[in-house]
Amino acid sequence: MKDPAPGAALPRPASFPTSPVRDRLARFMARPRVQHGILALILINAVTLGLETSPALMARHGDFILALDKAILAVFVAEIAIRLFVHRLSFFRDPWSVFDFLVVGIALVPATGQFSVLRALRVLRVLRILTIVPSMRRVVGALLGAIPGLASIGLVLLLIYYVFAVIATNLFATAFPEWFGHLGRSFYTLFQIMTLESWSMGVARPVMEQFPYAWAFFISFILIATFTMLNLFIAIIVNAMQSFSENEQKDTVTAVEQAREHIEADLHAEVRALRGEIAELKALLERPRA
Repeated sequence: MKDPAPGAALPRPASFPTSPVRDRLARFMARPRVQHGILALILINAVTLGLETSPALMARHGDFILALDKAILAVFVAEIAIRLFVHRLSFFRDPWSVFDFLVVGIALVPATGQFSVLRALRVLRVLRILTIVPSMRRVVGALLGAIPGLASIGLVLLLIYYVFAVIATNLFATAFPEWFGHLGRSFYTLFQIMTLESWSMGVARPVMEQFPYAWAFFISFILIATFTMLNLFIAIIVNAMQSFSENEQKDTVTAVEQAREHIEADLHAEVRALRGEIAELKALLERPRA
């Protein structure tokens, strides 16, 4: 997802309204007060969705909370409808707009019967904050840009997991079948060890009681999987965010330079026009009177 130009309140599809009504609606939706109001409603909606998880509060104020939730949803639907009317099909060319559309659309699906699970997905409306706050959009854009690098490291990590899981299954399956009885259990146990959650007292030390040299296996795995591979994940994300910021700065500088060039060209044209007019005035003044 490409971040919009700095200063824009919301990302907009690359189109321009072609009628006075669309033009007025576009200016209205772009007003800072309107965008701040939508942001405030998203935050209020996040609070109401959290309050709905409390049986005590719902027993006392359930009607008010549900009514407020429906009112906020109606505002969101109206906002999406206006943006669709303004931008029409170009609305769907902007990934952020499509994200808004899907999040609001999920809330409109009846949460009954086989769709009851969608009721829990209403909390996705809170993620609309990402489309309004530019700094958050930049972070998401950087994370999406880091996906290719993360995928490569993920494949390397999976290969390391597989090698250590096979070794662990061959070495410890007989004595500790609940942890290393087959490849799937070894994968899960190694994941627990990678997170450093009770890996020493919970897994390593019991294994070392029967296999005194097992420490070499566990320490090698932790050094490679935890300290090396996870730090590579962090390094790629940081590098992606830095590259994203640099590209954004370059785009800003380029836009400023282009604007300056246009301004200078206009000024030069005006100066030439003024010189021409001054020359004509001089010629008129210098003509001998009849």
